[in-house]
Amino acid sequence: MSGYLYEQDLSSMKYAILASSRHDRMVREIADDLGISHLKLRRYIMDRFDMLLMENLPARYEQGKALMRDTPFPDSNLGTILYSRAVPLLSEEQMDGILTSVQKMIGEGFPEHEAVGAGKKMIREAIQR
Repeated sequence: MSGYLYEQDLSSMKYAILASSRHDRMVREIADDLGISHLKLRRYIMDRFDMLLMENLPARYEQGKALMRDTPFPDSNLGTILYSRAVPLLSEEQMDGILTSVQKMIGEGFPEHEAVGAGKKMIREAIQR
């Protein structure tokens, strides 16, 4: 084999990881929660995560879901810990900005489910950029 592994395109190896049953189930759950295509989410993960992180995503996702049960509203419904730490789709700064916007909307009298829906839309838009 000529050349180093890190110089090669690892897309096929990353895809193989995400195509496994646990990874695929996780990707589909997140995609359904955020209202985006699982194919777009899979591509987003492949483009941004290294293989070590990708291998551990299902365990991190399950741990993140467990942590979300103990967080207050609207963090728990928005998935702040889940989508910024456990499965880092967004940076903590981006997620904090979205959370602040959702809290502001709730403070202005928007129904909670609408504010959370707007926050998930912001997450979706950040991923699709």
